[in-house]
Amino acid sequence: MTDVLAGVRDHYRATGLTERLKAALATFGAEDQRLTPEQLGTLDQFHTRGLAATADLAKLAGITAAMSVLDVGSGVGGPARFLAATYGCRVTGVDLSEPFVDAARYLTERTGQSGQVSFETGSALELPFDDGRFDIVLLQHVAMNIADRARLYREIRRVLTSGGRFATFDVVMNGGEPHYPVPWARTPATSFLLTADATREAIEAAGFRTLASQDDTETGKTWFSALRASGPPPSPNLGVVMGPDFPQLAANLGRNLLEGRLGILTAVFEAGSANIG
Repeated sequence: MTDVLAGVRDHYRATGLTERLKAALATFGAEDQRLTPEQLGTLDQFHTRGLAATADLAKLAGITAAMSVLDVGSGVGGPARFLAATYGCRVTGVDLSEPFVDAARYLTERTGQSGQVSFETGSALELPFDDGRFDIVLLQHVAMNIADRARLYREIRRVLTSGGRFATFDVVMNGGEPHYPVPWARTPATSFLLTADATREAIEAAGFRTLASQDDTETGKTWFSALRASGPPPSPNLGVVMGPDFPQLAANLGRNLLEGRLGILTAVFEAGSANIG
């Protein structure tokens, strides 16, 4: 497992990320100019359909201002900042990549949300939080990097209150091996895909019951098709974060969806009363 985590960290190494972001954001004005989460949307949403997908998942999860929300695999913090700005809730992000966490904190300072949104460096398999701390946990395009799904979903259950909700938006195996590289893995060595059915089964086995589940593959295909028609996919700004080969990684994800190799699962689960070890 240590070797796998090292491989994932290497994929998201992002050396010098904060400085690259500062340079990219110069187009918005001086360093002390306040930015909005929407202005950062082409830089900080690392998943199919970007900000729109985060908005849809949050609505499905039923987030309210009174809730404490955890974003697992928070990247540079785009979803966390959007949730806080939209719903008024407190949001914590956790990510394995220290450069991503540093960048998330910097961008959150630029949006003036540091009192409401915070970030920690940590593994999704060993979340650095007390039991029952959160009302909602979000997981977007993260589980594909994690081999031990049982442990992942048990950890998410552990940090949720009884009756709390877990909302996931992830890539799933559909009809064959994907073409690599893809946004979460340049080789199969750090890619651990499950089918939609197997994903739901693993989540339910960790102490959850399904509240909503939908196949968003066609929506993802439509999004990638529109990007292909309009120019190089997806936003070139994401290359600032993920590196110069990101257009190829994203194009391969679109190809895999369009060829029926991969799918997109959106689902919300409720945590049961019994904590699963």
